[in-house]
Amino acid sequence: MRVLVITGAGVSAESGIPTFRGKDGYWRNLDPAKLATPEAFARDPKLVWEWYSERRQRICNAQPNAAHAAIAKLARHADEFLLVTQNVDDLHARAGLPKEKMVQIHGDIFVTKCSRCDFSEEGRGGSPEPPTDRAVLQRGRLRSIAPTSEDIINLAYCPECDALMRPGVVWFGEQLPWSELQRVENYFDRGPCDVVIVAGTTATFGYIIDWALQARAPHGELIEVNPEETPLSQFATQLVREPAAIALPKIVDELVVSR
Repeated sequence: MRVLVITGAGVSAESGIPTFRGKDGYWRNLDPAKLATPEAFARDPKLVWEWYSERRQRICNAQPNAAHAAIAKLARHADEFLLVTQNVDDLHARAGLPKEKMVQIHGDIFVTKCSRCDFSEEGRGGSPEPPTDRAVLQRGRLRSIAPTSEDIINLAYCPECDALMRPGVVWFGEQLPWSELQRVENYFDRGPCDVVIVAGTTATFGYIIDWALQARAPHGELIEVNPEETPLSQFATQLVREPAAIALPKIVDELVVSR
């Protein structure tokens, strides 16, 4: 059985990580979609880093849910498997999904990279406890700026080119990483998928629909797991209008038994 799974923010939301869309996603009454941009970082890097620092901590405090566990189980039982996730957290990895079977198409929030050159470093990696932002960035040249009410946020500068270090995520208006796109395309090139599952994403980015349709074999299954209708719904062979943490364990059990 050859499988492709695509997950979005709805899967992580069930672990308590707010999505960008909706009132729960707002931070200090600011729209996250207006913070996650190169322009926002250029205008106020301290504010952007404060937001990402809080996001990192929230993710560290969250736990993988039943959807993450079900996806990891499916990966163990499939002959070939790839997860493409829009989520920048590490919950899929902490649920037991090997890194080589996962593409984080929007980046990794625990990676810190240079805003100009290719230098980057991982902060958390596989450790269950992340370092603080200061420890993550200490190999760069730190320069203190205005304190927050709780702590002093330090901006790090790249040791290679002296540009500001930034979170290792894809911001609005930026291109998806070529290396990760190539991994997805390489998986498609090796053959069509018997099962494609798309869970917890509004599928508003065109590439989600393109990949789901491209990957599916002529008589394969395309299962959408989402409480609401999306642009992908019209193409699905099976619609499951339940949250991913409820639906995916049942779907995966059925697929594993039917092998």
